[in-house]
Amino acid sequence: MISLSLVVVPRHPPPLCPCVCSVKEQRLTREAMRHYLEGGHSDQVVVILHAKVAQKSYGNEKRFFCPPPCVYLYGDGWRRRREQMLAGGESEQGAQLCAFIGIGSAEQEMQQLDLNGKHFCAAKTLFISDSDKRKHFMLSTKMFYGNGMDIGMFHSKKIKVISKPSKKKQSLKNAELCIASGSKIALFNRLRSQTVSTRYLHVENGNFHASSAQWGAFTIHLVDESESESEEFTVRDGYIHYGSTVKLVCSETGMALPRLVIRKVDKQMALLDGDDPVSQLHKVAFYMKDTERMYLCLSQERIIQFQATPCPKEPNKQMVNDGACWTIISTSRAEYSFHEGMGPVRAPVTPVPNVHSLHLNGGGEVAMLELSGENFVPSLRVWFGEVEAETMFRCGESMLCVVPDISAFRGNWQWVRQPTNVPICLVRTDGVIYSTGLTFTYTPEPGPRQPMTGVAELMRPALQPPEHTTSTACL
Repeated sequence: MISLSLVVVPRHPPPLCPCVCSVKEQRLTREAMRHYLEGGHSDQVVVILHAKVAQKSYGNEKRFFCPPPCVYLYGDGWRRRREQMLAGGESEQGAQLCAFIGIGSAEQEMQQLDLNGKHFCAAKTLFISDSDKRKHFMLSTKMFYGNGMDIGMFHSKKIKVISKPSKKKQSLKNAELCIASGSKIALFNRLRSQTVSTRYLHVENGNFHASSAQWGAFTIHLVDESESESEEFTVRDGYIHYGSTVKLVCSETGMALPRLVIRKVDKQMALLDGDDPVSQLHKVAFYMKDTERMYLCLSQERIIQFQATPCPKEPNKQMVNDGACWTIISTSRAEYSFHEGMGPVRAPVTPVPNVHSLHLNGGGEVAMLELSGENFVPSLRVWFGEVEAETMFRCGESMLCVVPDISAFRGNWQWVRQPTNVPICLVRTDGVIYSTGLTFTYTPEPGPRQPMTGVAELMRPALQPPEHTTSTACL
């Protein structure tokens, strides 16, 4: 006989138990930091990919966000964490990862994400109704383990709410809706405007394809009209206008499409003389430069070239098929990285601090490093490699620390012969490590000249080892 069990999925994340297991918290040790740095940064990384704008739903309609927000899990830390839990006696269900995503509104239920056994999940049924009066919002992703241990709440970047794509000629005065060179975009295609037929430009296994499950973020670059086809190209600043020559580069793989001319589409006609700025959710076509009316097109899952038909009565237009009509939208990426350096902690790992820049102040005996960013809290300490620095919390966007002397890394060094790079990390008082991706560089200082024979004995009492080497911050 087969026994069946019913699993009830809650519409909202269940309340979490504040103390679900015996967790002994302690400050990070130098040995633990060394193990982390030498072990290849076994971080747990959460990435939220989403569009920069969302179309509002009116009445009873539900305009699901397109492309759908996606949550990705990267890093070997997730596997290691699960193995640690199971080795510690936790059940399979208790070690299971649970996640919910929502628009940060009490009116709308959060949607459950299935991340077990895979590294990504798309939230395909999120929408924002006209009763929600916010002009901007952020997605909220709540994560925890099946045993109730809270991982934290991870937020997306800011999303702008729009009523519908603008059909008016765009002006750069409304730059928030325009698309800048060097920014990230997504492209999707809907045959006969049917939602179920939506496919996204994506790169997989070294090939461009049209995926119904995953979408790619592509950097769109303005290039000179005279630029020839090459793996290397010169990019231009400014906003993308119709008629511009562009390059699309996959932000994950670095793969690029040939030079393209972006053209406005109106009723399956590509307009050859359009020159206004490209705007969010516009229908566009991509002419393959220096070809005979060839356009970037999809056929099922394949990306192909489609030859447009000239319009006899309107020489400034070319007829394209459904597969060559793409909707363009700007995208954002929020990334969070953390590692429990001394084992599991009671408190959520969020908010995850983010360091934008480093600025060195002073020098000589005391050099100070200023960190600018977001989500700073008083319980954070700055670490230079495996050395903890004296840290001063200013506010949520600013911290200050004393730069450790080079002797803290090389105890018997008197003069630095080569530049020494050390990674900068933020560490919470309970041992959670937040990698910043930034480094600090100790730069060489000329050593003393070799004294002449006989003078050494006279000079010996006056020679003093340097207190500090000159230091510079570099990204």
